Amino acid sequence: MHCPYCHHAETKVIETRVSEDGYSIRRRRMCLHCSKRFTTLETTMLLVEKRSGSLEPFNRDKVISGVRKACQGRPVREDDLRKLGQRVEEYLRSTGQAQVTSDEVGKAILKPLRELDQVAYLRFASVYQNFEDLSDFQRAIDALKGQ
Repeated sequence: MHCPYCHHAETKVIETRVSEDGYSIRRRRMCLHCSKRFTTLETTMLLVEKRSGSLEPFNRDKVISGVRKACQGRPVREDDLRKLGQRVEEYLRSTGQAQVTSDEVGKAILKPLRELDQVAYLRFASVYQNFEDLSDFQRAIDALKGQ
C-alpha cells in the first residue's frame, strides 16, 4: 500500500476492523516514511454475468427492487425485503465464487421469497422462469402445496 501523502511504498497496519456487513475490512495504516496515518477499506467484489455476456458488480439494491415489484400489493415489509436481499448476497458469497450468472442470482432469490410470500414467489417465478401458460402456474402451485 502506498502512502497517499508521500507515496512511499512501506506502511504499517495499526488497526483492523471488519465492517458490520462482514464483507469489507477497514484498516488504519501509518506510513513508515512520513508517519502520517490514513484509512483503507478493502472489499471483495462479486460480479454478475448478464445474459448478454456483460459483467457488472453484484448490487443488492437491484435484487430488492426486483423482489419489491413481485411483492407489490402484498403484506411484505421493507425490512423483510432488505433481509431477503442480504440473505441472497450472503448465499452467493458463501459459494466462494468471484463471478455468478444472473440465472444463479434468480435461483438464489426463489427460496427466501417462497418463504416470505407465496403469491410474490409465483409472480417472480412466472417472469424469471418464463411461464408460458396456465399449466406452468399450476405446476408451481402444486409444488407449493406439496412443500
